[in-house]
Amino acid sequence: MTWEVLSIIGTIAFAVSGAIVAMEEEYDILGVYILGIVTAFGGGAIRNLLIGVPVSALWEQEMLFQIAILSMTAVFLFPNNLLRHWKRWGNFFDAIGLSAFAIQGALFAAEMELPLSAAIVAAVLTGSGGGIIRDLLAGRKPAVLKEEIYAVWAIIAGMAVGLRIANSPLELYALFFIITLLRVCSYTYNWNLPIKSLHVHKQNHSL
Repeated sequence: MTWEVLSIIGTIAFAVSGAIVAMEEEYDILGVYILGIVTAFGGGAIRNLLIGVPVSALWEQEMLFQIAILSMTAVFLFPNNLLRHWKRWGNFFDAIGLSAFAIQGALFAAEMELPLSAAIVAAVLTGSGGGIIRDLLAGRKPAVLKEEIYAVWAIIAGMAVGLRIANSPLELYALFFIITLLRVCSYTYNWNLPIKSLHVHKQNHSL
């Protein structure tokens, strides 16, 4: 039951973030729903294709689809009221979604007895794949690959599950708490991965 609640929180956070990006890009209402759905479920759909889970399993999440649609509708109808709260709590809910989805994605691979690499890929795709697709559809550089430490936490979750470090329910909940805390710390304190820019070399070459 707890995992279901976490999945609902993550679905709402991802769907709302997709809807907000669509509205920032001035997409119409269809674009708002498409970007929201893609953000919430796109990563899981690609994960299913890669690790051999039937794609039809996606349609078994009817309740989550309904919750996502209601969330996006609320954002579209009452953007000003909800955005005030989103700016305060959005990143935290997103951290919960990242952690819960990454662990669940890794568990899919582990239950199928796939290797560690599959668990990591499944975790990353489930936790951050939807956000990458959202940004690409919106014509943006994927934020998870550029601005903040995000996918790294999904990789850690995938490794912990794939190596059986987190196996029991208690261990999985502890992993969830750790990944959520790391994500919160990374955006609170502006943690970033090293960046190597080639802009200077291009300018010198042009001169």
